[in-house]
Amino acid sequence: MSLLFSSYTLNSPKGSLKLANRIVVAPMCQYAAVNGEATDWHLMHWGNLLNSGAALFIIEATGVTPEGRITPACLGLWDDRTEVALKDKLTRARKLAPAIPVFIQLAHAGRKASSATPWNGGQLLAVDQGGWEMEAPSAIPQLDGERLPHELSKTEMSGLIQAFVEAAQRADRIGIDGIELHGAHGYLLHQFLSPIANQRTDEYGGSFENRIRLPLELFKAVRAAYQGVLGIRISASDWMEGGWTPEETAEFAAQLKPIGCDFVHISSGGISPKQKIAIGPNYQVPFAKIVKDKSGLPTMTVGLITDPHQAEAILESGDADLIALARAFLYKPRWAWEAAAALDGVVSSHERYWRCLPREAQAVFGDVKVGQR
Repeated sequence: MSLLFSSYTLNSPKGSLKLANRIVVAPMCQYAAVNGEATDWHLMHWGNLLNSGAALFIIEATGVTPEGRITPACLGLWDDRTEVALKDKLTRARKLAPAIPVFIQLAHAGRKASSATPWNGGQLLAVDQGGWEMEAPSAIPQLDGERLPHELSKTEMSGLIQAFVEAAQRADRIGIDGIELHGAHGYLLHQFLSPIANQRTDEYGGSFENRIRLPLELFKAVRAAYQGVLGIRISASDWMEGGWTPEETAEFAAQLKPIGCDFVHISSGGISPKQKIAIGPNYQVPFAKIVKDKSGLPTMTVGLITDPHQAEAILESGDADLIALARAFLYKPRWAWEAAAALDGVVSSHERYWRCLPREAQAVFGDVKVGQR
């Protein structure tokens, strides 16, 4: 039997959550919200990917405060208005797809906030262009020459933790099945972890133990308030000399495990434009293996995994437990169907799609036989 199409269980204080296969739709920013509110784009996008055949869908990076958004068009979950909008669109999308678990990625962009959308250049927005003051561990800009972010005080850091807690509680009320905290790609939690961005001189900067202090405190607070599946995405390497390392990632994950972390999602990069990423197929898989071996946590890997046999080989080697794909699902929303056909797996989909497969691929939907008059 294909490992990619074998089931997998994530455990939490609330109980076990069984995934039908090992395929995950990774969170992907859509830059389609209005004042943080989900829109009809999200309804269409989520409904599409909930019909992908993957066993788990993770909603994009969602700001826990307005200042935590990457762009003015990013999704949010910081008040009743954004909660109602997200619940409405997600509830409607789920009615149009098989019942699969949905997670949400809660995020704060830190010094990478207040940016233009990618198709408008992605650069820092001036305040008179709709931008705002960014928050960060240290007053160090993402790009040389940009205006400096505001260095967070300890009181402000406590408020930030509370914002994550309240967003997690809102996600729980909406009926979301799990939460992934965003500690990757150069955003705020990653900024605290990395000596490239964190040059504080208090107990939240300097040594490894100090740099992981705020992320650990935040994780503990969310865990205390939320009993569902809770994990974190981590950039395992800054790809820079003097930056955050895979070994530090593994030790950080090992310290997350006893405080209630249920999974880790391993990516890399994003802390600086000076990074030098050795990109290629499976380029992040070795990081996932290091973290999995050290922490023993259920581990997702992601990044240039595009072929079903490639994904199967990663699982067979024990390098990761779950395979996450992002842009591959934008390009091929039914990637998991093709993988099932290639690996003799079975997927779920809305019955309205059952007639679309070539005759030789009908087994993808199991024993279902669909006729047409």
